[in-house]
Amino acid sequence: MAVRQIWINGEEKLDQFEFIVPCHFGLESVMKKEITDLGYPVVKVEDGRVTFSGDAGAISRANVFLRTTERVLLKAGSFRAETFDELFEGTKAIPWERYFPKDAKFWVAKASSIRSRLFSPSDIQSIMKKAMVERMKGAYGLTWFPEDGASFPLRVFLNKDEVTVGIDTTGESLHKRGYRTLTSKAPITETLAAALLMLTPWKRDRILVDPFCGSGTFPIEAAMMAANMAPGMNREFLSENWPHLIPKRCWYDAVNEANDCLDLSVETDIQGYDIDGEIIRAARANAQAAGVDHLIHFQRRPVSELSHPKKYGFIVTNPPYGERLEEKKNLPELYRTFGEQFAALDSWSAYVITAYEDMERYFGRKAAKNRKIYNGMMKTYFYQFPGPKPPSRARQG
Repeated sequence: MAVRQIWINGEEKLDQFEFIVPCHFGLESVMKKEITDLGYPVVKVEDGRVTFSGDAGAISRANVFLRTTERVLLKAGSFRAETFDELFEGTKAIPWERYFPKDAKFWVAKASSIRSRLFSPSDIQSIMKKAMVERMKGAYGLTWFPEDGASFPLRVFLNKDEVTVGIDTTGESLHKRGYRTLTSKAPITETLAAALLMLTPWKRDRILVDPFCGSGTFPIEAAMMAANMAPGMNREFLSENWPHLIPKRCWYDAVNEANDCLDLSVETDIQGYDIDGEIIRAARANAQAAGVDHLIHFQRRPVSELSHPKKYGFIVTNPPYGERLEEKKNLPELYRTFGEQFAALDSWSAYVITAYEDMERYFGRKAAKNRKIYNGMMKTYFYQFPGPKPPSRARQG
């Protein structure tokens, strides 16, 4: 079924949709700002996700430009269901023919349930699939569907018996920018790194150092931001194969817009250090794959040699947590040394994400702010030690 096209004052308009973008718990405000900066109105902010509205072009622009979400879901519908009969009828009432062509491959890829009477993911997936087929039978006058066309995986959320259904427009997660082929032992995802950078006042004209850079995710994401490089401009998306919903020109327009924004000539002072020489080589390779290696200086350097001649810089880092027992005994000295080196940096700010609960004790100072953030299933804390703002003349220099 083609997208309905409306003409207003001689200009083509596409149907409006609602979209759901999941994010890390505690970082909803960052996700909201990203969406409003793209020019789309936010409909709702909930724990771990933000809903906004836009036309079909928003699918391509959101996938290409958003830095802090894992995927963009096209909201198909929502309804209340306390029984499997209600789940079946609510699913069947959604106009699936608006989204799926006759040959579509469609299934519930993931179902999650919180504080709801229906909690079995496999049963939810099976019943919703049957309901979708029943709806499609009536809409298309068919009794069997080949499902050999484009893919339409669904993600379903049940919260307090309220069912929300989204169609995944992204495919492979957006955190997979394509540059990170080599990783360190405890990597931070690209989307989380970008979100944490956005929580800080850092801008591209300010110094940024990661003394525990690992595979380089913080410096690389910072360099991409500095160059206005859209994170999804060089990858593919599942919904590119949905021309009945998203005209091809929407994808061309989004990529052209990304290219117009790109500025690889920007001057930066972004540095990444790590004590492991192999890891530093991996970080350089990743930065090269991202196309921002010329904007970052990577160096093998222990935290005991953390220093910089200039003022008003930023440290944004993900130091070791001590997941293994043999590593845990070294953490007090590591964080103590880190804190001493930071104290010697005049007018600097530090932003540290770690699961180490004695961070402030050994770092030697209490954070001005401390935000709880889940990095996957691990509870971590984002400690914020903001320094003074530079004078306007120093910032210009």
